[in-house]
Amino acid sequence: MEYFVIIIGAVFVNNIIFAQFLGICPFLGVSNKISTATGMGLAVVFVISLATTVTYLVHHYILVPYNIAFMQTVTFILVIAALVQLVEIILKKVAPPLYQALGIFLPLITTNCAVLGVAILVIQKEFNLIQSVVFASATAVGFTLAMILFAGIREHLELMDIPEGMKGIPIALITAGLLSLAFMGFAGLV
Repeated sequence: MEYFVIIIGAVFVNNIIFAQFLGICPFLGVSNKISTATGMGLAVVFVISLATTVTYLVHHYILVPYNIAFMQTVTFILVIAALVQLVEIILKKVAPPLYQALGIFLPLITTNCAVLGVAILVIQKEFNLIQSVVFASATAVGFTLAMILFAGIREHLELMDIPEGMKGIPIALITAGLLSLAFMGFAGLV
């Protein structure tokens, strides 16, 4: 039951985008098409899950034993940057069209505050390794869900008759705000 609560809490109640407002840059930048949003979401799932696992191990087996926990943020950023480079190399070889579609936003996963935020949150919440991986994966799934929902709405909005002053980013921001309010309705679940 404990893991179920972690999953529901991370995906819906404390959604990294809609409740904690982390990862907004790729959320707004890559959410024009469902296919691109899905690709970015899957890349983020991989990076967040792997980065959280590696940073958890680095924190508990290197930083804390050697009393250099003050280097946590710098170390975590280096680990995340290395993992993003790995994802970039893999996508370039395995899925060149997705690699092209993600463009500059793929390397920006390194600076995606959601990735670093999750790595730091698992340390702050004092999760064990399994809980950390479950939390990270669920948070990444919540990120992907938010991206896909928002991309679907934005694709639909392109077909709608929207006043000229509201087209593009203004209507996207209003929609993101309404989605945030809808996700905050899940707060009574956990």
